[in-house]
Amino acid sequence: MKILVTGASGFLGGAIVRALAGDGAHEVTVLARPTSDLSDLRAALDRVGVVHGDLSDPPSLVRAVADIDVVIHSAARVDERGTRAQFWTENVEATELLLAAARGSGATRFVFISSPSALMDRDGGDQLDVDESLPYPRRYLNHYSETKAAAERAVLAANTPGFTTVALRPRAIWGAGDRSGPIVRLLGKTATGSLPDLSYGRTVEASLCHVDNIVHACLLAVDVPAAGGKAYFVADAEKTDVWRFLGEVAAGLGYAPPTRQPNQRVLGVVVSVIETLWRIPAVAQRWSPPLSRYAVALMTRSATYNTAAAHRDLGYSPVTDRDTGLADFLTWLDAAGGIQTLTQHLR
Repeated sequence: MKILVTGASGFLGGAIVRALAGDGAHEVTVLARPTSDLSDLRAALDRVGVVHGDLSDPPSLVRAVADIDVVIHSAARVDERGTRAQFWTENVEATELLLAAARGSGATRFVFISSPSALMDRDGGDQLDVDESLPYPRRYLNHYSETKAAAERAVLAANTPGFTTVALRPRAIWGAGDRSGPIVRLLGKTATGSLPDLSYGRTVEASLCHVDNIVHACLLAVDVPAAGGKAYFVADAEKTDVWRFLGEVAAGLGYAPPTRQPNQRVLGVVVSVIETLWRIPAVAQRWSPPLSRYAVALMTRSATYNTAAAHRDLGYSPVTDRDTGLADFLTWLDAAGGIQTLTQHLR
């Protein structure tokens, strides 16, 4: 089977490429800009084809999907740096262009990496053990949530008998090799003492997703005759107490866990001011906001997901447990120079 992967220079995309190239059962091609850093694929590059191009450039997409059977679309603008126009171009229009190119070339399957953030209502609360019947919100938390939802809708609507589309929804992908994900960013702020404790004594639970588990789900979505036009939550087996987990990991790294609890009313005012400033394009394009409504929601709302549909239709079960994944992550983090070295250049 011939498979095209986008986002190969990223944490998840790179892991998908290495897994596909490693099993020897597929011909793998990646779409990458000429300037993309593919150094994390060193061990697999001799078994991977590279098409230079861009998701905003239709001719390069036509070249990339030529003779391809399956597309795994992992590339996206993920953090909060950027204007709405940038998010819409990179997350929605790029996905629509890739869908059209894949369908036009005769590809038979399109696997889209979505996000549970697409289901988070701006004014909502906890989401406990929710399944895929959860509707899209009326108001979105940020540009990322809005555009991932729009892209997911486009992918699922493109499903036809000859062109199967599937969306996978992992949250907070983590594990060894992660240089900029949410867990890494939170640990970086913990190390510098800049992360406030927003739990206010409340347990906040989340369904995280180890990179091995979402890669496993991707491989299943490629090979299993899953029902088309559907989205699936993908998560670790364990439900994670977010603040306890951060505290334990921070302590293991020699850092004090977050304890400073800002006044909630003041926090709301600060977030509003920051969001107003980040409407200025010159600011939004250069930096991620230090705090946002979205970030506060991720750290204060419980969000756990029922993965029964993925188990039923895809045969999904987690392949890496949290303790094993954490041990591997900490070993890798030490080899990478520690959390402060890893995060010092993040914007």
